[in-house]
Amino acid sequence: MVLRKVILDQTISSPIATSAFYTGMSLLEGKDDIFQDWREKFLNTYKTGLMYWPFVQFLNFTLVPLYLRTAFTGCCAFAWAIFLCFSRQSGDGTATAALTWILDLKKRLPSPDCGKSKGSEPTETETANEMGHSEGKKQ
Repeated sequence: MVLRKVILDQTISSPIATSAFYTGMSLLEGKDDIFQDWREKFLNTYKTGLMYWPFVQFLNFTLVPLYLRTAFTGCCAFAWAIFLCFSRQSGDGTATAALTWILDLKKRLPSPDCGKSKGSEPTETETANEMGHSEGKKQ
């Protein structure tokens, strides 16, 4: 029964939802060809969804109590919506593109101690700022 639910979800619901997302967003943006993004990204997004949703739904139907299934699926759908939005803006619909972007972002972010020189004592201003004061004076 669980396998039947997962297969139905992936063969009926997933293609419809993915198609609605890409064409709907293109329509809302007023693009001349509302099917362009769908043609370019649907197959990759569908394949990525096949790596994500069957696992999520299997967990949902086997381990999650009935009264928590809606919340669990909603949280998983939120993560999927983040992926779809990334894919729509700068990805190609693959998980590889999303993971590459995340890893590149991590490299571009400044490290927490980038403003301090290593091995030296903090300046009076740095110490005051950490304590919530400006220019070393109490506010």
